[in-house]
Amino acid sequence: MTIQPAKIPVSVLIPAKNEEINLPACLSSVARADEVFLVDSQSTDRTCEIAEDYGAKVVQFYFNNRWPKKKNWSLENLQFQNDWVLIVDCDERITEELWDEISQAILNQNYNGYYLNRRVFFLGTWIRHGGKYPDWNLRLFKHEKGRYENLGTEEVPNTGDNEVHEHVILKGQVGYLQNDMIHEDFRDIYQWIERHNRYSNWEARVYFNLIAGQDDSGTIGANFFGDAVQRKRFLKRTWVRLPFKPILRFIVFYIIQLGFLDGRAGYIYARLISQYEYQIGIKLYELRKFGGHLNVALPSAAKQKSLQNPDS
Repeated sequence: MTIQPAKIPVSVLIPAKNEEINLPACLSSVARADEVFLVDSQSTDRTCEIAEDYGAKVVQFYFNNRWPKKKNWSLENLQFQNDWVLIVDCDERITEELWDEISQAILNQNYNGYYLNRRVFFLGTWIRHGGKYPDWNLRLFKHEKGRYENLGTEEVPNTGDNEVHEHVILKGQVGYLQNDMIHEDFRDIYQWIERHNRYSNWEARVYFNLIAGQDDSGTIGANFFGDAVQRKRFLKRTWVRLPFKPILRFIVFYIIQLGFLDGRAGYIYARLISQYEYQIGIKLYELRKFGGHLNVALPSAAKQKSLQNPDS
């Protein structure tokens, strides 16, 4: 007879839409949590059915194209039975070693949250270089103490309804866990490219806001002497103003940060993120050309005149 380990008093939050390929492995990995919410966006595949089969509580989120997006809405509206929430994407897995660490970490009264380190797999290869590891994400925290920042991108079309690159702003001290969270998407490269085409809309708006000097008082902020996320945000302020960013992105990832050591997967990943940077640049150009309105080409002066005087 196998003795099942005691459930850990953590509520897991999984944002989802059409994730039937990734979801079984994700749900299996969070079975030690005593509560699991799957917040769905009207999936048309077996996502909800799979979640219910695993005992998750399924809640539908209807995005109104304004703030808040899915994770912040969930933190505000779900009735969690635990103080601690663990946010896990469908293409992520929580290992047994990490669960053991989490069970002890939540007993520490000195911290209100913890950064988890993601180990990213791409084409079956762990991407150890190129700045992809370590990859710290604040995912475990007391749900009343943390909310995702608003970077002023909610009006950007075709980016989805979920916070992807925004970070959690937490009240109180934050710690770091030692065991890794696994990130591996079982979907194909087509899905990677389609997803990053949407992400590049979001990134272009972030670049635009940074260049415009948007107030960042409501965000995690930029600080060279802060934590890894704040330092990255500080460097991004310089990055957005550099020329030849697609080429630079490849050089930094593949050569300076030793991405070539990850073999063919590292090379393909470097090419893809270089292409991603090029997409961001094109969309940023479009934003700046049309006064911050993405995908809206204003009529030329001649065309406006003809519209005002159709008989001329």
